[in-house]
Amino acid sequence: MPTFSPVIELLPELHVARLEVAELFGRNAPLHIDLGCGDGSFLCEMAQQFPKRNFLGIDRLTKRVEKVRGKAEKIENVRVLRADTLFAVRYLLPESSVETFYLLFPDPWPKRRHQFRRTFTRDFLDAVADALEKHGVLRVATDQLDYFHQIERVSRAHRQFQVLSRSPDNAVLPVTKFEKIFRDQGAPIYRLTLRKTSPVR
Repeated sequence: MPTFSPVIELLPELHVARLEVAELFGRNAPLHIDLGCGDGSFLCEMAQQFPKRNFLGIDRLTKRVEKVRGKAEKIENVRVLRADTLFAVRYLLPESSVETFYLLFPDPWPKRRHQFRRTFTRDFLDAVADALEKHGVLRVATDQLDYFHQIERVSRAHRQFQVLSRSPDNAVLPVTKFEKIFRDQGAPIYRLTLRKTSPVR
């Protein structure tokens, strides 16, 4: 049995202290965060591929967090946090603590009247910039072309980020559950990689 608990139990509306990342993982290592980690398949596969990195999944849905708990029980470099994504990035992550964020197939909210609920906004990118270390990376994927155009537009207008033509580490990411569904449907996948370039807004 593992000597750690993979799930971080917080009440986000009450808890606003920054996470002590080294204490959570029991070590200092580069921190990678899967925003909206779903069932944890991507998170756990990445953690097993890269045991020298720490992997934190964030999801607001209890059932998803429980699925990750089951998959992460024997993987020592995985933790999962039940919280709203923007809240966690803005208020719970220490400044300059994250090497890489992954935002893979966020809810597209395709109806125009619902699009204000989309995760990727200027406020979100501001919070990501604060949490990323110098030259840290945000990797994004979506199957929704109009959402991709929004993501690209917001990214190119942000002074703290450079849009990269390819991933800086050339890593081939595991296929997420949603990506497999979209590929099987023949849907194109749109990707963007951003690098933090300046500490000044």
